[in-house]
Amino acid sequence: MRHLNRLAGLALVATVLAGCFGDPAASAPASASTPATSATAPASAPAQSEEATVEPVPSEDLGLFTCDLPVVEDATVARAQIVGVRVGTHAGYDRVVFEFADGLPEMSLDRATPPFTHDASGLPIEVEGTSVLRLTMRGGTKQTEGGTSSYDGPTEFDPAFPMLVHLIEGGDFEAQSTWYLGLNGAACPRVTLLTDDGPVRLVIDVEH
Repeated sequence: MRHLNRLAGLALVATVLAGCFGDPAASAPASASTPATSATAPASAPAQSEEATVEPVPSEDLGLFTCDLPVVEDATVARAQIVGVRVGTHAGYDRVVFEFADGLPEMSLDRATPPFTHDASGLPIEVEGTSVLRLTMRGGTKQTEGGTSSYDGPTEFDPAFPMLVHLIEGGDFEAQSTWYLGLNGAACPRVTLLTDDGPVRLVIDVEH
């Protein structure tokens, strides 16, 4: 009997100790049922692509720039009505475009030096730039035979392009017009006549 009481006492002590310290097996960390997810790596910066290299004109399609001035072209009609004047810049050159209602006038493009004067009136004209090209169009005019104007857009542009900094009309008198191209240097031009597709245009490019 005494032996049984001793066993009961030992069992009671074991129970108390288990309640105080917990079951060693239960306290062990359970192993993860799925593999741990790795931290997300920061996104890498996009690779910098090299800037596309645009081959500057001249090209076989547009022709060559020339420093041999003047450039002279014959007329295709007796009177070419100006209907548009535009400027633009491209890789390697700046551009001036004259658009006509019918054909092309006789034209000449040459270097010019001040003083510059307005046709007919003789009033002085200031042309910006360190070098100037003068475009003369005989039979190229915005004045119609009926006394109206075929072009009512601007006659002066200040584009501040790499080469072309100023374009200004020097006069339009008796079916002859003069325009001055103010440049940032003695650029060599290229003249292109477009008559086949679309509107009839005289295109002057000045090389950067």
